[in-house]
Amino acid sequence: MAIQLAQVSIDNIDDVEGLESIMTALKNITGVSAIELDPANNIATVCYEDTDTSIHALTAAISMVDYVTQPFPIDSPQNPHYQG
Repeated sequence: MAIQLAQVSIDNIDDVEGLESIMTALKNITGVSAIELDPANNIATVCYEDTDTSIHALTAAISMVDYVTQPFPIDSPQNPHYQG
């Protein structure tokens, strides 16, 4: 249907290995086209095709590398980084 942009909160990343694990997990999801990590603010911005994957798949992939996440669409008022 459409390209979506979501911010995913990623807590407990405190090393390069953690960042690499997150990038690998997200890159391996079909439909993910771009990832930007912001470790200073504990968020990842992910661009994905919503016919190929979902925000739930992003959360599941990150959970598999043992990090706590809370996904929100980038323009959602529930997003703690929403600039609305």
